[in-house]
Formats: sequence, structure tokens, C-alpha cells
Amino acid sequence: MKSLRLNDLKDKYLGKSGSSKRDVYEQELKVEILAEQIKLLRKERNLTQEELGKLIGVQRAQISKLENGLSNITIGTVLKLFKALKAEINFSVYKHETLKTS
Repeated sequence: MKSLRLNDLKDKYLGKSGSSKRDVYEQELKVEILAEQIKLLRKERNLTQEELGKLIGVQRAQISKLENGLSNITIGTVLKLFKALKAEINFSVYKHETLKTS
């Protein structure tokens, strides 16, 4: 039985890295991971969604939406959340090379 790497499967079913379909998939995956981290940290800190919301100035419903990946989130809100949860977050910026056309 031939085994395939995860990237090979993504290439086959979503397109090569950099394709629009693949980029959407990767972005959604990152949002899901961030949402899960917020939820785990909140629970580790023994905070309810309402308590966390009060710490950063939003309603409980907004925390619920964030934890379930149902809401867009600004960098400012992310920073407030992780500060309230006494955790660090690091952002990485990657430059993609552009093709030069003549």
C-alpha cells in the first residue's frame, strides 16, 4: 500500500501551495486553530465566556463566536484576548516571491 504525505494530498485535492483554493483552506485551518487555543486557554484559566468578554470589553456571544470560528477577529482583539488570558502570541509574516512578467 502506497502512503501519501499530507502535502501530497493537499496538492491533489486543493491545488498547489499558492492556489486560491489552497490558500482559503490554509487560512480557515489557522482560524480554527486560533479559536481552539482561545477556548483551551479560557478553560485553563477557569473563566467563563462572560468573564473573558468583560475582561476585554465584549459580550459573551462574541467570545462564543470567536471560539467557534464564526466571527472575524482583528489583531487588536487577538492581542487583548491573549493578554487577558495571560498568554503570548507570536505572528509571523512570510513574503511570497512574485513572478516578474516582461
